[in-house]
Amino acid sequence: MALTTLKKLPGVLAFNRCHVVTDAEMFSRLPDGTDAAIPVVRHGIRGTQNVNDGKGNDGQKVAAGGDRSISNIQITESAKLDSKASALVIRFGIGMLDIGLSLDSCVGTDKENGRMMRDTINDFVARAKVSQGLNEVALRYARNIANGRWLWRNRTIAADIEITVSKKSDGNKLASFDAKKVPLNDFGDFSPSEHAVAAELAAQMRGESHDGLNVEAVVNMRASGNVEVFPSQNYVENKPKGFSRPLYKIGHAEPFDFKDINAFTDTRITGYAAIRDQKIFNAIRTIDTWYEAHKDTGFPIPIEPLGANLSQQEFYRSGKQSSFEMFKRLKDIDPNSPEGMYSIAAFDRGGVYGESDKAEKAAVGAAPEVAA
Repeated sequence: MALTTLKKLPGVLAFNRCHVVTDAEMFSRLPDGTDAAIPVVRHGIRGTQNVNDGKGNDGQKVAAGGDRSISNIQITESAKLDSKASALVIRFGIGMLDIGLSLDSCVGTDKENGRMMRDTINDFVARAKVSQGLNEVALRYARNIANGRWLWRNRTIAADIEITVSKKSDGNKLASFDAKKVPLNDFGDFSPSEHAVAAELAAQMRGESHDGLNVEAVVNMRASGNVEVFPSQNYVENKPKGFSRPLYKIGHAEPFDFKDINAFTDTRITGYAAIRDQKIFNAIRTIDTWYEAHKDTGFPIPIEPLGANLSQQEFYRSGKQSSFEMFKRLKDIDPNSPEGMYSIAAFDRGGVYGESDKAEKAAVGAAPEVAA
C-alpha cells in the first residue's frame, strides 16, 4: 500500500509513553556516610496578609470592629535536611522502551484511514530507529540528566552538584558530571560522558537493550544545618480552610487522635520527601528547541503536542508545528530533521490524539487512558 498524506487523524490515536521513571527519593547524607530519608513535616505558621486588591490595599475584608486582619495563620508542610547532614542526596531510576511499542490504539469509523495511519507510523518508526535523529534525542535527554534540570529548585539553591549515572544491571558507573557546569539551554558540544549515557538510552529506544539507569545527585548546600529542600507539591481541590501547601511524599501519616490532649503534638511527620516521576521526566524531555519562536525565546520547552509551556503560560506550537498536524504527514518527515526529532520525542512522550465528530467517537468508544 502506497503511503500518502492523511487529511485527518483517526478518531482514536493513542500512544503509550515509552519510558519508565521512578520517583526521586530524597535523603540526608549523614556524617557516618549513611543516608536517611527526609521527613515531610506538617506544621503551623503565622504569616502576614499580602493580597493586593489592585489599588495597593491588602485586599482583606474589614472585621466587625473595623480592624483588618494582618495575621495569616496557615497549616503547611516542609522538608528539611537533618541538622548534621553534609549534603542532600536524590536518586531515581530511568529506563527507555522500544519506540516501536509506542502506538497503542489507532481506530476510527474510516477503517482505511486507520490502516494508513498505522502503516505510516510503522514506516516512520523503522526509519527513526536507524537515524542520527534518535541519537540526538538521546543526547539531549542525557544532557538534562547531567545538568540536574530534574532537581528543579534544589538545583537553584545548591552550591555544587555531583551527578552519577550507573547501569541498573551491574551497578557499573557509566558517567559522572559536575552538574552546574553542564549547559541548561544549549544542546551541542556533548562530552564523552554524555555520549556514554546517550548511547545506552538510544540502545533502549531501539529495542537493543533492556537495561535501565540509576541516577544519583549529591547536592552540597550553601549553608549547614536544617536547610529546607523541595520535593514536588501536590495540587488538590477543596483544601481545608487555612491549609497552605501539601507536599508530595512517600508513605502516609500515622493515625492521630486530635481529641486526645495527651497525644497532641504541634508537628507531624506525614511521609518522606520525593520528587514525582512525572516532574522528573518533564525536565528530561525539556529538549524542544525546534519550535519556531525559539530564535526569540532562547530557551528549550518540554516536548508537548501543542508546545505548552506552563512557566510562560504559552502554546509555542500551533498549526503545522503541532503533533496533530505533523503526524498526518509523517511519510514525508525525515527523522534527522527538526520535525523528525521532535516526532521521535513525541512518540516517546505518549499521549492521546485524534480527530472525529461525536458520532465517530461513540462508534469506536472512548480513548484508553494514556499517561502523558
